[in-house]
Amino acid sequence: MGRGVATGGVGPVSERFTDRLRSDAEPTWSAATGHRFTEEVGAGTVPDAVFAEYLTQDYAFVDALASLVGYAVAQAPRYPAKQRLGGFLATIVDEESDYFERSFDALGVPESAWTDPQRRPPTRAFADLIHRAGARGGYAETLAVLVPVEWIYAEWASAAPEGRPEQFYLAEWVALHDNPAFHDTVSFLRSELDAAAVGASEARRAEIARLFDRAVELEVAFFDAAYEYADAEVPDDG
Repeated sequence: MGRGVATGGVGPVSERFTDRLRSDAEPTWSAATGHRFTEEVGAGTVPDAVFAEYLTQDYAFVDALASLVGYAVAQAPRYPAKQRLGGFLATIVDEESDYFERSFDALGVPESAWTDPQRRPPTRAFADLIHRAGARGGYAETLAVLVPVEWIYAEWASAAPEGRPEQFYLAEWVALHDNPAFHDTVSFLRSELDAAAVGASEARRAEIARLFDRAVELEVAFFDAAYEYADAEVPDDG
């Protein structure tokens, strides 16, 4: 998944709007980027059952994420941004599919389990947040959810140990989120949100912050759920 427009927002000239959103999201932000799950993935010590549970839910989340980026493509005010977002969307729906299939096969996850998974509460909550932000808001609201979702991954992956895990599905997952192209995408998304916030009312900036915070909270819940539901018998969606 991972350029620039002039930064903006509120506060001192030197402060980016997205930097303020990130700092105001503490301590939840650090709970996400320094989560047990992200640290174990980077170290190659996460149990296979936990990663299989996580990856199954992440695959289910891709559908909602693709919709979120689709909203952004439609809402972006400039054609170059639409092009950039369209390329990002293609990466999500096409280029990562091979990784998922190979990883599920290596982890022994039956096809039926990942093509029609039981969506856990955080996965369903993320889908609801994405719908509310994208369908009921504008470009800034859509980015308010998309930016933290991608930025958190760039941050934790770039902090992972230099030596990659032996398991290809862990090594490639880190590499997917710690490479120049992905970091460039995150920088682009941040700059788009910085620019979209310029001139926004206090009420709208508050709503952007609320959406950003909620996305960060759900990232923590998403990671927590991987341990909670791994190898557990759970009821159907409800």
